[in-house]
Amino acid sequence: MRAILPGAAGARNGHAPCQPPRSRRRYLDPVFELRVHPTIRDVPEAAWDALGGVSEAPFLRWAFFDVLERTGCVEPRSGWLPHYLTLHEGERMVAAVPAFLKGNSEGEFVFDHAWAGAAHRAGIEYFPKLVVAVPFTPATAPRVLVAEGAEFARVAAAVAEGLRQLVARMEISSAHVLFPTDEQAEALAGFGLAERYGLQFHWKNAGYVTYDDYLARFSSKRRNQWRRERREMAAQGIEITTLRGREITPELVDAMFGYYTATVDKFTWGRRYLNRAFFEEIVPALGDGVEVVLAREGKRPIAGAFNFAGKDALYGRYWGASEERPFLHFNVCFYHSIEQCILRKIGRFEPGAGGEHKMSRGFEPTITRSVHHVADPRLDAAIRDYLARERVALAREAANPEVAFR
Repeated sequence: MRAILPGAAGARNGHAPCQPPRSRRRYLDPVFELRVHPTIRDVPEAAWDALGGVSEAPFLRWAFFDVLERTGCVEPRSGWLPHYLTLHEGERMVAAVPAFLKGNSEGEFVFDHAWAGAAHRAGIEYFPKLVVAVPFTPATAPRVLVAEGAEFARVAAAVAEGLRQLVARMEISSAHVLFPTDEQAEALAGFGLAERYGLQFHWKNAGYVTYDDYLARFSSKRRNQWRRERREMAAQGIEITTLRGREITPELVDAMFGYYTATVDKFTWGRRYLNRAFFEEIVPALGDGVEVVLAREGKRPIAGAFNFAGKDALYGRYWGASEERPFLHFNVCFYHSIEQCILRKIGRFEPGAGGEHKMSRGFEPTITRSVHHVADPRLDAAIRDYLARERVALAREAANPEVAFR
């Protein structure tokens, strides 16, 4: 089977996207069967949401993928064609994996443009490829969702082999698992996938009781700086609050979509991956899994951050403002949510990809993971050699941030 997406080699010649097979494919005889689904609606919502790992983060829920599909944010034209994978033992679904056939590398945040360039120079078609990922969400959480009672090691082995066989059967270049947990990355790497490190900046809760407890770990200069920047909001007459679930009104959704578009349109590399319908529908779909940090001057909203709230993690996603104010970004995106994590006893806060400037606001360099299967042995060997050196460099940076990021 040859699958082509817009943006992939061959699309210009009039090839249509190839939908994943609806029939059962026994890729993993004799124990497991891997099935491929062209829409999340082929998998019962209750069965998907009952899988282990889904409760860790709202963007793993069935409803999140359903909203992405229904609002047209993931579709062939955007370079994302759903290929959800389910693993079965007899008639029992023992695992599921959110997967997509990709015709480009946009919206992934594990950057492989150099790999695509090397493939092109070697005469290898890099697109389409298969990614196991949550679209547009560079956040660490389980990517292999396992049913209660299923042995993870067996499931991980089957998923690794299933990805290899899918790549071969579909005649595509590669499969990539993006932002899995450390445990899942190590398990999949143990079954032959190549492991890659990335670097983000996360806040970690060391059991703080109050915000002052947290500040106490820093120098007097740093504590005074942050207190001064927080006091600046009151001096400007700005109040910052967190709103969740039903507190997020349609008017606030309008404001947040405006902030989102203003921010992505500001940068040449910005992309409007999400549309207005997504923001409108995801709030009721995820309930308290969505929260908005809102800055108001009087009753007038002037800035906001759109976040996802997991069981033990807060994920910062989108930020924007209708006007510039000193220290507004730091307060809306960092300080306020750190204090909320302390009050709610949330273990970590991932404010998004990039940004070593976050270190000066209390975030720590943190290794993120991905694992990769590349079918062509020449390209695979070159990538593995590069990844071995990259892992050493990033581990060194994470361990010695005062040297790497001074």
